Amino acid sequence: MKALLKPLTPLFLLAAMGLASTAEASLVTRLGGLAVYDTDFNITWLANANANGQMTWATANAWAAGLNVGGYTGWRLPSALNTNGSGPCSGKNCTGSELGHLFYTELGVTQDNVITSSTSPYLQLFTNVQDYIYWLDIEYAPSPTLSAWAFFTINGQQAPIGKQSSLTAWAVRSGDVGGGGSVPEPGIIGLMGIGALAWAGTNQKRRGVIA
Repeated sequence: MKALLKPLTPLFLLAAMGLASTAEASLVTRLGGLAVYDTDFNITWLANANANGQMTWATANAWAAGLNVGGYTGWRLPSALNTNGSGPCSGKNCTGSELGHLFYTELGVTQDNVITSSTSPYLQLFTNVQDYIYWLDIEYAPSPTLSAWAFFTINGQQAPIGKQSSLTAWAVRSGDVGGGGSVPEPGIIGLMGIGALAWAGTNQKRRGVIA
């Protein structure tokens, strides 16, 4: 009887590999393409990376806070701090901040290159991505009335800039906004279906042997 079950093993391994590759996907679409969820940082990006044009830091904060996308509120500017609460990191290769992580880790851009040079398929999940400067969420502590943190998608730098500057804004919110991701679940279902058919066939043969 054990010998009859052996053909199932490769199929189940194949299905398991499919599940594993799906789990590795770190950016998935949400809200029918209006948002993109980052499973690494547990944050959701607005898919439109330039939904309101250029604006000052105060205007950018107000715009993000007033968003309602697919019934979800609580949007904000990306955090300049690292995920562990340290920072802000200043300079290039600041991979611990939210926009830094997206730039360097998810999109695979290297310093001194523009964000749209990314060859990652993840870039296609977003629209209106700008090779410019994006506002971040906090003021620059040594000069809070004049400056706030920003991320330069023209070269991967994170640095303070005058709050009255007209920069772009990219909204993000903490947590997920539900299902509807772009993970290739049909492929997994297909593998499971093949496994089920193989099991049924083997089970049928076993009945014949027992009979």
